[in-house]
Amino acid sequence: MDCLFEFDRNFGCVAGTDEAGRGPAAGGVFAASVHFPEVSAGLKEDLSKLNDSKKLSRSAREKLYNIIKNNSVNSVVCIEVEEIEKINILNASLKAMKLACEEVINHAGLKNFITLVDGNKLIKNYSYPQKFVIKGDGKSASIAAASVLAKVERDWYMDKLASKYPQYGWNRNAGYLTPEHLKAIDEYGLSKYHRPSFLRKHFEKQLSLF
Repeated sequence: MDCLFEFDRNFGCVAGTDEAGRGPAAGGVFAASVHFPEVSAGLKEDLSKLNDSKKLSRSAREKLYNIIKNNSVNSVVCIEVEEIEKINILNASLKAMKLACEEVINHAGLKNFITLVDGNKLIKNYSYPQKFVIKGDGKSASIAAASVLAKVERDWYMDKLASKYPQYGWNRNAGYLTPEHLKAIDEYGLSKYHRPSFLRKHFEKQLSLF
């Protein structure tokens, strides 16, 4: 935990950002931005399990979620399927990051700061200093915190969609193309929350069987 916060401290004032949901074939893509105004010993202790959200259990993420929300300036943004299909998933992810970061910057009144972006891409059309950090969710406290917020809120979102479309098992697969999900698509077709561009290869394969 000290290493994660030390990483951020080396850059001075930072806002971290990360996304959740680039890979699934259903549902929107989420991005979060987090800025910690103050980092106390107590906060470090409370966040002692903070890490890349993919390495945490759901219950661990949800416990960290409330601590992060209550001790940071933060924002979570969702870009829905319709826009993903228009501008592609990479651009949708970067747009969600941009909107989340701008909200945090404006709310916190940040000056002389840098935005740390998880991955190997910079945010497009972004007016503020930024640096991408490969595997940043395991290096930076603010990026790791953003990864938790984005992942938790997307899981909750997929749970709500699953209650409307239980046949796809989204509460279990989060929209990823598991065998269960693909079987349901073949049986029930696509919903309005599916990303058709992510399923071209599957349908091409199906057609090749005839």
